[in-house]
Amino acid sequence: MARKTKQKEAIVSVLRSAESPLSPAEIQTRASLLVPSLGIATVYRLLRILKENKKVVTVEIPGESPRYEISGRAHHHHFYCRNCHQIFEFGKCTDKIEELVPKGFLVQEHEIILYGRCPSCAK
Repeated sequence: MARKTKQKEAIVSVLRSAESPLSPAEIQTRASLLVPSLGIATVYRLLRILKENKKVVTVEIPGESPRYEISGRAHHHHFYCRNCHQIFEFGKCTDKIEELVPKGFLVQEHEIILYGRCPSCAK
């Protein structure tokens, strides 16, 4: 049991320190620095458990594999670089979301994904 705890703690630690959502492979690469024996199947299993327990959330970019980030963070959105396929977070959100919605509709939540090239790829 202690080994599983170390693996879960390593994954949570990696997600807490990440500046953007991570793929399971990225999580495994980073967490294996803390727990060298950590395998990708264990990462997937623990991500499923963490998601069921609402400790992590899935970030879905159409056409891409899901990525994960720690839950409970402040409201934010994502930028997807079409060149390097990295996801970047940005916190700025327009106050005018309601103006985009047809009359009579009630917005309960929203998610914005911007697509383009990151500064490194735009050069």
